[in-house]
Amino acid sequence: MSLLKRGNVYWSYFYMDGVRHQASTGTSNRRQAEIIESKLKEEANARRFQVVQADPRITFGQLAARFIASGIAHKHHLYHLKFLLPFFSDMPVLRLTKPMAEEFRKVRRLRNKAIKDATVNRDLSVLRHILYWAVDEQLIQANPLARLKMARERKIRRAILSVAEEDLLLTAAPPHLKLMAVTALDTGLRRGEITQQLWEDVDLARRVLSVTRSKTPEGEAREIPLTDRLFDLLSEHRQEKGNVVAFRGESVRIIKRSWAGALRRANIRHLRFHDLRHTFNTRLMEAGVLQEVRMALMGHSTGNSVHAIYTHIELPTKRAAIRKLEVWVNQQRQELKSKKEHDNASPQGTGTESGSGQAAGCPQTMEEEDAG
Repeated sequence: MSLLKRGNVYWSYFYMDGVRHQASTGTSNRRQAEIIESKLKEEANARRFQVVQADPRITFGQLAARFIASGIAHKHHLYHLKFLLPFFSDMPVLRLTKPMAEEFRKVRRLRNKAIKDATVNRDLSVLRHILYWAVDEQLIQANPLARLKMARERKIRRAILSVAEEDLLLTAAPPHLKLMAVTALDTGLRRGEITQQLWEDVDLARRVLSVTRSKTPEGEAREIPLTDRLFDLLSEHRQEKGNVVAFRGESVRIIKRSWAGALRRANIRHLRFHDLRHTFNTRLMEAGVLQEVRMALMGHSTGNSVHAIYTHIELPTKRAAIRKLEVWVNQQRQELKSKKEHDNASPQGTGTESGSGQAAGCPQTMEEEDAG
């Protein structure tokens, strides 16, 4: 028998992997002692296989520290933790409730009235993600916010670059930013994908670019045919290896200043660099390219249908889509040219309308902008 009574208390004695374990059950009741002994054996077996035991007193701050220390935290996790930790840091995870999440939303909105529900949704998504991670790591038994509903988000209109604005922007952009902009407009690559793109994955002979690094697994190593102008631009800057986009021989990571300077010199409305990706998608749609082909080119994930899409969208289909894009853009540029010629030829035309020739407020010489 592994249970022995010493005085009025039962003690548990058992062996596991040749190691003798003993512990007091703290009770004189035989039935309760058997239940306690069973749990003691489960805990010993968990330690045997290095299973982390759930701590009922662990706070969210301690959980977040372990999450960061695990090395899987991304930049956006760290960013949103700046707002989550002041509110939840000292709170035991077992006490987290959905009303507390709603209270966080109210406090966050009160401190900054310009914050939208979509922004707070991102905060709470990170909170829920860390809790799910803790469940997988067996640091907690269950996610208390597993069924948390997010606030409904209003759809916002995405800014799309017109062909006229594109011409002004590319004229005003420094060389490295021009290459990035043309790549985004003609391939739909994200900024991070462009800055991490390697020359080793650009096949000029086949006129194909294979994405080096992607935000999504489905987007990794996807092949995108090159437009004529992107092919010419890459041929002009061709290197044997290294990053495709470089500034003074160094890889580019941040383009905030150079992008703002290009917009200022071009004298066009404010746009994000990511809007060039939206522009690529919209132009493909206007050119009559099917959604599945657009998603394959852009590296979008569609859940269960991912494999079907990425298997059946072959390179010739992608080439046809890129050709449609080029035809559509050329038509838009021709219409723009015809309109300018018509306006200049009209009696009221002065030949200096806004948008023709040199942009208003755009200097003849381009000031030097660094990659930061």
